Amino acid sequence: MIQAVITDIEGTTSDIRFVHEVLFPYARQRLAEVVHRRANDSEIAPALQALRTEIGRPDADGDDLLTVLYGFMAEDRKSPALKTLQGIIWRDGYRQGDFFGHVYDDVVPQLTAWRRQGVALGVYSSGSVEAQQLLFGHSDKGDLRWLFSHYFDTRVGAKRQSAAYQAIAAELALPPAAILFLSDIYQELDAARDAGWRTCQLIRNDHCASGSHPQARRFDEITLQEFV
Repeated sequence: MIQAVITDIEGTTSDIRFVHEVLFPYARQRLAEVVHRRANDSEIAPALQALRTEIGRPDADGDDLLTVLYGFMAEDRKSPALKTLQGIIWRDGYRQGDFFGHVYDDVVPQLTAWRRQGVALGVYSSGSVEAQQLLFGHSDKGDLRWLFSHYFDTRVGAKRQSAAYQAIAAELALPPAAILFLSDIYQELDAARDAGWRTCQLIRNDHCASGSHPQARRFDEITLQEFV
C-alpha cells in the first residue's frame, strides 16, 4: 500500500520551461547586483564565503565570484552556494509578483485527493527547499504549501544515487515499498527503484527520454492501487 508520494518538480509538477525561461534568466540578470552591492548582507555574505570555499579560492573578489557563478549556471552545476543565491533572488521576485510558479492543471486535484485519502505528500527536487516552497507558495494555482508535509533537496544526496532515497525513507519512517516517486527523469527513478521505492515516470512531452518504469502523462492517470 502506498503511504507516501514524493514528487519531483521540473517536468513533473511544473513545466521545465518555467525554470529555464523565467527563473534562471531572472536570477542571472540580478547576480551582479547581489554579488557587488549586497555582499555584506547577513544572508549573502555566508553564501559568497561558502562559494570561495567550494572553489578553493579564499581570496576571490566579487568579479571572480561572479564569473564562477555565471559558469555554474551555464553548466547547471548543483552548487549549494549558487542555489542559495538563486533562492534569495527568486524570493524577492515571487514576493514582488514579478512571476508566479507554474503548476500543471492536473496536479492540484490529484494531490488533494491523495491527501484526503491519508497519503503523505512530499517534494524532492535539486532546487533548494526554500526554492520549492517559494514556487508552491506563489504558484499560478495559489498557495499550495499546505499540500506537502515534507520537502527534500540535494542535502539528502544526489537524485541519481539510491542512498538519497534510502535517507528519505528513513526520515519518513516508512518501508521503501510504501513510497511512490514521481519524476520525468528515468535515471532518478532508477535510483529510487534501487532503494526499493515504487516509481512512475511523467511523460509531459514527446522529448522525454523513457526508461523501464510505469508511465503517465498526467497525475490523474496515476492509480496508487496499481503500485501495491
